[in-house]
Amino acid sequence: MKRIPVVLIFLILLVFSIQPLAAQETIPSRLVWKVNKVDLGTILEEEGDQLAVFEFTHSLDSGVWIEKVWTDCGCTTAEYSRDTLVAGESGMLQVVFDPTSAVGDFSRMVVVKGNLQGMQDTLFIEGKSIPLPTNPVIDYPFVNGSIGFRLEKINMGDVFTNEPSKRTIEFFNFSESILYADSLEYIGPAYIRVRQVEDSILNAKRGLLEISYLGSGKDDLGFFEDPIQLKWSDSLWVNAEVIANVFEFYPNLSKDKLGLVPSLRISPTEIDLKEISADQIQEVSYTFTNRGREVLEIKKVQGNCECLTLTLPKKELGPGESMDLIVQFDPSGRQGIDQRNIYIFSNDPLNSIQSVILKSRIK
Repeated sequence: MKRIPVVLIFLILLVFSIQPLAAQETIPSRLVWKVNKVDLGTILEEEGDQLAVFEFTHSLDSGVWIEKVWTDCGCTTAEYSRDTLVAGESGMLQVVFDPTSAVGDFSRMVVVKGNLQGMQDTLFIEGKSIPLPTNPVIDYPFVNGSIGFRLEKINMGDVFTNEPSKRTIEFFNFSESILYADSLEYIGPAYIRVRQVEDSILNAKRGLLEISYLGSGKDDLGFFEDPIQLKWSDSLWVNAEVIANVFEFYPNLSKDKLGLVPSLRISPTEIDLKEISADQIQEVSYTFTNRGREVLEIKKVQGNCECLTLTLPKKELGPGESMDLIVQFDPSGRQGIDQRNIYIFSNDPLNSIQSVILKSRIK
């Protein structure tokens, strides 16, 4: 009796194992979803259940219907088209979300299974849910003109120059007036916009403000604090402050351009002065070098303290060129361990914002 070679047996098994895998990989999608994720935005708990709508179109010849929908939380329920669809017909899936089930940012998954083999899609709903305040006086401690905020300043975080950055903040109406959206007047810089989300907000009720910050309109880079004023009437207005870090936006680069663009290298990135006297001004330098093949532009240098004086001989460096940033530090009025940060903004698309550190121990 002849023995079948081990290699031949392996090849036979391999062929049979590949066939079902190949069949699974070639199964096309049966439903084309208009979107697979819905952002419900910021939701106040008292606004009640929220509705997310997903629309789809059937793309193949076979008759299709949705057999089942799963959600990863009891806080969501789904209603969907149950009719059989032929090619080109559309349907709808509606997901209801209960905001009392979440505190803060949330993301919920919805799995849709159809009648055909391999027909299963995953959808998502997300947003931010804010629960009812237990004590408005405590929860909204920063009251200005009978309007209460949770925080003293409106923090926009990182803002880039390619598109407006938007943030929704809540506030509490401690006044006796009804706040109407069409009565709200904004007074402040043109690159900031404010709108009231709800049409009206009653006395002792919460509302939402949508803040939009256009980084390109600021025409500057770095950290900023902008005073604004919100006015519903001559007797009801608030002063507020918007803070933001504005950064230049650079799109992703292809590999063939990585060695061509400006490239800023800084040395050293940290200087420790050790022990210094509070009555003696210190001077140090950091060397900037352009290791790229295009002109490097230093758009701005910014320290985190008025005790720093920053001097650059010029704003542009050719390929391979270097220069020194001269830093003078005035430690007067300070004592103990101290750290100063200096931020450098440039047109280096891979590292458009860099920082250096100046440490000391002031006696």
